[in-house]
Amino acid sequence: MRTSHISCPLPMQRGPAAFALLIASVAALPATAQGSTQAQAEAIVLRPLSFFKVNDLDFGDIIPSASAGTVTIEPDGSRRRTGGVTLAGNGGEPARFAGLGSFNRQVNISLGSNMIWITGPGVRMRVRDFQIGSTPTAVLSTAPTRFRITSTLGNYNFPVGGTLEVGANQAPGDYSGTFTITLNYL
Repeated sequence: MRTSHISCPLPMQRGPAAFALLIASVAALPATAQGSTQAQAEAIVLRPLSFFKVNDLDFGDIIPSASAGTVTIEPDGSRRRTGGVTLAGNGGEPARFAGLGSFNRQVNISLGSNMIWITGPGVRMRVRDFQIGSTPTAVLSTAPTRFRITSTLGNYNFPVGGTLEVGANQAPGDYSGTFTITLNYL
C-alpha cells in the first residue's frame, strides 16, 4: 500500500515559499564554468557504380627559397623535394578516392587535364604528373588507364599523388586548385 502526501501552503505562505525555492535552486548551482559546442556527424551511402573523394591532395608545408623546386607526393604518402624547396614538418598526403562497383569489373580512370594550376597570394603554381596508387603505380592522364576491382564486395579505394612546381621566392600563403577524376565502369 502506498501513501502520498500533498502539501498546500496557506495563501500567505505561497509567496515566501516560492521565493525560498527560487533562492535554494540558484544557491544549489555549481560554481563551475560550462560551455557547449556543436559537431557534425556524416555518412556516405554509396550507390552501385559510384565513387567519392575521401581526402584532398595535400603537398604539406613548404619553405621556398631563391631557387625554384618541386614537391612530390607519392601515392604511398611519401614526400620528396628537388631544387630550392625545403619540406617543413611531416605534412602532406595523396588524394584518396573510394567507390563501389562489382567484383572483377574493369574500370577506366582518367584525368580531366594532365596538369592544373593552383592559385593563392603569389604567382600560381603548376601541379603535374598525377599518379594513381596501383600495382605498379601508373601515371594518370587524359587517356584512360584501366584497373580491375579485386574485392569480392566490389568496394575499392585508390590514392592519387602528383608533383607541385614551386617558384623561386614563392609568396607565402595558402594555394588551391581542383582536378577532375573520371571513372568509367566497363
